[in-house]
Amino acid sequence: MTSPTSPTEDSADNLEVTVVIPCLNEEKTVGGCVASAIATMRAAGLAGEVVVADNGSRDASCERATAAGARIVNVARRGYGSALMAGIAAARGRFVIMGDADASYDFSDVPRFVVKLREGFDLVQGCRLPRGGGTVAPGAMPWSHRWIGNPALSLLARLFFRTGLNDIYCGLRGFTRDFAARMDQRCTGMEFATEMIIKAALHRVRLAEIPITLHRDGRDGAGSHLRTFHDGWRTLRLFLLYSPRWLHLFPSAALLAFGLVAGLLAWFGVKLGPATLGPHTLLVAVVLILLGYQGLMLALFARTFAWRENLAPASPFLEKFYRVFTLERALLLSLVATIAGGLLIGHVFWTWRGLHYGELPYAITLRRVVPGLLLTALAAQTFFGSFVISLTSLERK
Repeated sequence: MTSPTSPTEDSADNLEVTVVIPCLNEEKTVGGCVASAIATMRAAGLAGEVVVADNGSRDASCERATAAGARIVNVARRGYGSALMAGIAAARGRFVIMGDADASYDFSDVPRFVVKLREGFDLVQGCRLPRGGGTVAPGAMPWSHRWIGNPALSLLARLFFRTGLNDIYCGLRGFTRDFAARMDQRCTGMEFATEMIIKAALHRVRLAEIPITLHRDGRDGAGSHLRTFHDGWRTLRLFLLYSPRWLHLFPSAALLAFGLVAGLLAWFGVKLGPATLGPHTLLVAVVLILLGYQGLMLALFARTFAWRENLAPASPFLEKFYRVFTLERALLLSLVATIAGGLLIGHVFWTWRGLHYGELPYAITLRRVVPGLLLTALAAQTFFGSFVISLTSLERK
């Protein structure tokens, strides 16, 4: 059996597990976490190591971790995500288990994660919340996190990305080293852990969740590195950045559909109860249509960019779209819309000329001018937007 402490170069390729612990001024607890992880792996017969990714500690954290048997990786760039990325990059094991250095997680759970990873799961997420069978020890989690923030954000993750997970914030999790390389993560702060969940869901990897216990941390009153509102907002922002459907597509499609229906009713002068829909309704409808169309184009831009930058995999719709889309076809479509809009506006001008440039019938002519202006505006958006789409969809050599 290979000792789970500081493996030699000859044994490094045979390691199965690397426990990665990010650390910033955790001298009171990091040594105990390292010792627990090493003792657990030894007792379970796991060939492994412990890597402490130190993010610039000014106390004795590195000395305590080294004395307990960890390998230290110094990380100059600040941030929870930066520390974890460096620690994962330095891992030698086939499986990586990450957990915090504040003694809030029990590293005796490491073998349970390994069992699931051996079954073929790419990511095994711990769950602290009762909904997923987990346990929160008294005083281990603020009530606002336990009952509001964490459940709400986990619900949004299930809704936006179909994660199926109950506790996306849990920092005790296991994954394969190959999975970590494929995810190509970018977030350097606390949202690193959430980005991992989002990307795993987008790439449809095999996910599992196991219940764990969250203990009160061992900081003895020292402040938490987590900032409730700041980190909560950054998580929500990340959700929206990675989900153009919810940020752009669904709201924009609703605006466009409502604008089209309202515009048609107004164009025909339909009466709804005591109200007659006329030119003013038509003007409002045109604005909604323009906003909706612009939003749909932004959704396409965002989704294409995410695909090309390996932030998210290509969707079936995107693949079908790019089998049909060409810059030339888009430019032809914008030309047709421009001509149609010009004919409507020209018809009104011809009528005005026939009246010797006198007063035009307001309600009638606006039903020609407004759609004409709408078509020309949509043509302009299509013209310029198609060049941006072509630019973002260029193949790399």
